[in-house]
Amino acid sequence: MTEARTDIGSSDHDLRLSACPACDAAPLAERIAQRAVKTGELVLSLPTVHCATCITDVERALAAVPGVWSARVNLSLRRVSIEAPGLAAHDLIPVLDRIGYEAHELDPAALSATAADRQGRDILMRIGVSGFAMMNIMILSVAVWSGAEAATRDLFHWISGAIALPTVAFAGRPFFASAWRALRAGRLGMDVPISLALILASAISVFETAQGGRHAYFDAAVMLCFFLLVGRYLDYRTRAIARSAAEELTALEVPRAVALVGGQETAVAVADLVPGDLILVRPGARVAADGIVVTGTSEIDRSLLTGESLPVQAAPGLALSAGEVNLTGPLTLRVTAAGRDSSLARLTALVAAAESARGRYTSVADRASRAYAPVVHLLALASFGGWLGVTGDARLALNVAAAVLIITCPCALGLAVPAVVTAASGRLFRRGLLIKDGTALERLANVDTVVFDKTGTLTLGMPQVAAPEALDPAARPVAAALAGASAHPLSRALAAALEGVGPAAVEDLREVPGYGVEGRWQGQMVRLGRADWIGTDEAAPGPASWLRIGDRVQRIDFTDRLRSGAEACVAALRRRGLRVMLLSGDNAGAVADIAVRLGISEWRAGVLPQEKAAAVAELSRDGAHVLMVGDGLNDTAALAAAHASISPASALDAARVASDMVLLGSDLAPVAEAVGVARSAARRIRENFALSVLYNIVAVPFAVAGFATPLMAALAMSLSSVSVTLNALRVR
Repeated sequence: MTEARTDIGSSDHDLRLSACPACDAAPLAERIAQRAVKTGELVLSLPTVHCATCITDVERALAAVPGVWSARVNLSLRRVSIEAPGLAAHDLIPVLDRIGYEAHELDPAALSATAADRQGRDILMRIGVSGFAMMNIMILSVAVWSGAEAATRDLFHWISGAIALPTVAFAGRPFFASAWRALRAGRLGMDVPISLALILASAISVFETAQGGRHAYFDAAVMLCFFLLVGRYLDYRTRAIARSAAEELTALEVPRAVALVGGQETAVAVADLVPGDLILVRPGARVAADGIVVTGTSEIDRSLLTGESLPVQAAPGLALSAGEVNLTGPLTLRVTAAGRDSSLARLTALVAAAESARGRYTSVADRASRAYAPVVHLLALASFGGWLGVTGDARLALNVAAAVLIITCPCALGLAVPAVVTAASGRLFRRGLLIKDGTALERLANVDTVVFDKTGTLTLGMPQVAAPEALDPAARPVAAALAGASAHPLSRALAAALEGVGPAAVEDLREVPGYGVEGRWQGQMVRLGRADWIGTDEAAPGPASWLRIGDRVQRIDFTDRLRSGAEACVAALRRRGLRVMLLSGDNAGAVADIAVRLGISEWRAGVLPQEKAAAVAELSRDGAHVLMVGDGLNDTAALAAAHASISPASALDAARVASDMVLLGSDLAPVAEAVGVARSAARRIRENFALSVLYNIVAVPFAVAGFATPLMAALAMSLSSVSVTLNALRVR
C-alpha cells in the first residue's frame, strides 16, 4: 500500500493521507458502531436574547423550519431547546442569524448540572410557614400578656406549642442539618448556637407549659426561626445566579462532528474522534476538534478564543483549535486532539482551577463566625454554671442560658452582609449591573487595578466603514452588489454603510473563500477583498478591504466602534485612582488605536487566553487586586482568576458565568459606578458589624445578669436585626 505524506511547516504532527479509504475508515466505523449519536434534541445558546419579543421571534422563526417539532426559549438561561429529528445545529443557526440572533450549539448532556435549583423555593416555603405560625402564636401571646390566667393561659400555651413545635422542626431544618454536619466534622459553625437556641427555647417552653408556668417562649422560638430564614434567603439570592463556568465551557464544545468515513459524511460524537481522523467543517460551523487543514480554503473567526477582530485566512497546513468558527468555505481537517485533549478542554481546566482558587475567598461574615460561635457557647455555658452554682435552681439557670443563646444569636451578624448586598444589588441593577456572587461587592471594593479586553468589551466588535463619504459615488452600486454576496464581517459592514444604494447588476457573483468576492459588470472583472488578491501591494494602517473595478483600485478603511460610555468609564476609573490596562488578542495596530482613543497607556496585543490569565495572576502576586472586564472565551480564564470580574450581557455564556457581575445594557459607564457603590457597601458592612458588636456589649450583660427572659431576648434580637437592615438600606 502506498502512502503520501505531507509535512506541514514546523508542525510536529505528520499528516498521513492513506491511499486506501476503506482502511482509513475502518477504525472510525467500528467506533461509530459501538456508540450511537443522539440527534433528536438540540440546545442552542442565545447570548443576545433579553425580552419576551426575543422569545417570540426565535420560537416563530424555528417553528417555520420544516422538520422542527418544537422550540422553547429559556430566557433566564438564554437558551433554546429544539426537537428536530434529522436536523443539526448548522441547519438552524443560520435561521436565527438571519433574524439578528447570535447562536451557539451546546451539548445537552453537559448541562445536566444546570437544572433548576430548588433551594430558593425551599427556603421561601419555610419562611412562609414560620411567618404564618409566628403571627398566630403572637395573637395567642397577646391574650396571655393581657391577663389570661390559670387554665386559659395554659390552654393558649398548649395551642401555641401545637403550632410552634412542628413549625420549628420544619422551618429550622436547614439550621439543624447544618449544625449536625458541623458537629460530625468536629467543628462549630454559626448554625450550632442557632440550633441550640431553637431547641432550648422550645424545650423550656414545653417544660414551663407542663408545669403550669406563667411564661412560655414558643413565640420567641418561631420568631427567631423566621428572622434567621430571611437572612438565609437574602444570602441565597446573592448566590443563586452563579453557575459553574467550567460546565458551561464544556457545554460549548461541539457534541458532534462530521467525519469522512470511506469518503462518506457521517455524524459522530466528538468523544469518538482520535488523532488522525478526517472531519469536515462546513461554513458557519464551529471547529469540533483541534486539527490541521488538509484541503479547502476559508476564513476563520477566532474572536471568541483569541480576541482577533478580523478573520484569519485558512489554507492547507493551518492549525485550527476547537471552538473557532469557519466562515466562508468547507474545510477538511486531520484531527490532532479531540475531547479532553483539545485546546478548549485545556481552557476549561484552566477556568476550573482559577474558579477554585477564587472560591477560597471567604466573606467578612464567614470570618467573623469562626470566632463568634465558640464565644457564644462558652458564654451560655458559663451563665448556666454560674447561676446553678449561686442559686442551685437548674430551671432558672437553664432559662438564663437560653436567654443568652437567643440574645447573642447571630441573626444581626447573618443579616449584616446579605442585607447590604441586596440593597447595593438593587441600586446597581437599576443602573444596568447584575451581581451574581455574594462576595463580589466585598472583593470589588478592594480593587486597585482594572484590566479591559478590547473586542466586544471596550468596542462592540463590529467593524464599520471609517469614511463612507470617501467611496467613489460611481463605484458604490458595484460595491453594494459585491458586499451583499459575502458573509465576511467587513463585507457586512460595507453593505450596511451602503444601505439604500441600489446594487449594480453584477453577473457571475462568487465568493472565493479566504480572498473575497468577484463578478463581472459591464464586461469587466470586479473584485472586493484582500490586497494581494486584488493586485495591489498597498498597505493599510488598520482593517481594510480593496475594491477593483477594471483598472481602478480603491481602499476602504474600517474601524471598530467604541462601546457607549467607554471613554467616560475609563476616565472615571482613573479619577478614582485606579490603574487601567488593556490586554487583547487582537493585532498591535488595532489595540494601539483603541488605547490612544481612550487614553490607556498600558496595553498589550496578541495575548493568548492562557497569557491573559497568567498576566492577571502575576498582577495578583505583585499585590494588586484586579478587576477583569471581558466578554470572550479568551477572557474566561482571566475572569475566573481575577479578584473581581464583569462581563457584558452580549458576552458568551461561559464568560458571563465566570464573571461576578453582568453588564445588562450596552453602556460601559456603570462599571466605574460599581466600584463606588462597592466601596460604599463595604463601609455599610463594617458599620453593621459595629452595630452588632455594640448590641451584644449592651444586651449580653442583661441576659447574663438574669434580667432578660427568652422572649425579651428574642425581641432584642429582632430589634438588632431591624437596625442592621435599616442601615443597609442607606446604600440605595
